[in-house]
Amino acid sequence: MAETNISESLVQHFVTSDGLTLAADVAGPQGAPLVLLMHGGGQTRHSWAGAMRALVAAGYRVVNLDARGHGESDWSPDQAYALQNRIEDVRAVVDGCTVPYALVGASMGGLTAIHAAGEGLKPAAIILVDIVPEMERTGVERIVGFMNAHHAGFANLDEAADAVAAYYPERPRPRDPSGLMKNLRLRDDGRLHWHWDPVMFDIEDAGRFHEPLERSSQRIGEDGDVPVLVVRGMLSDMVSDRGIAAFKAKVPHVEIADVGGAGHMVAGDKNDVFNTAVMGFLARYMPL
Repeated sequence: MAETNISESLVQHFVTSDGLTLAADVAGPQGAPLVLLMHGGGQTRHSWAGAMRALVAAGYRVVNLDARGHGESDWSPDQAYALQNRIEDVRAVVDGCTVPYALVGASMGGLTAIHAAGEGLKPAAIILVDIVPEMERTGVERIVGFMNAHHAGFANLDEAADAVAAYYPERPRPRDPSGLMKNLRLRDDGRLHWHWDPVMFDIEDAGRFHEPLERSSQRIGEDGDVPVLVVRGMLSDMVSDRGIAAFKAKVPHVEIADVGGAGHMVAGDKNDVFNTAVMGFLARYMPL
């Protein structure tokens, strides 16, 4: 990983093993323990803005990555969006890293973190944000349904804001929807489209990830040397008590932090509570 001599946030690019360019915000003291933030499917690195500020203020080095096919990172011309491809993207960031590093992943990013550790990466800590391998089918179907519902795009920002409000009624609809432009792109058809490559949600089936994730979870549990925290939103329809119990059966040392009043987007719903849980965990297992 190329280092810089400044602690202010800057955009940095990483080249993957298959030649894609991934965009990331990088900040924090050079030489400090590293935290790699990996967002969920359909999100961008901007979803971690509050967490990144808190981590940098605490003294950590942070790489806040746009996943392949998302945000300002390249789309794959080969539709290479499997878990193994995402593990190689993690390697593009941490290979050659001489300091301890933690993987913090929400949803899709969390699944990537589990499988990366099971496939031989050695993080100092893993923090999973509202995700376990045994996902609730209703939650998965709701998310994938939203991702596949608007391939025709939107005529304006208000249409996009209405779609988000219908998907996430727990959050008040913003009076000014201009912030959504971080998640939209104006295409040649003159309409606004979500930033992500739509093919990844057509070809990805959460069910086919189950077996490799189970194997990776088993390896993490058997090794027992990578601390794992699950931060669960108590209003989530993705992670249930059943899913937590199944994960604990594979990884007995996993810790659970339940966040009341938060749904699947835990960091966005209750950022201060989320940051407190993450900071406390990192202070014990990857101290500055």
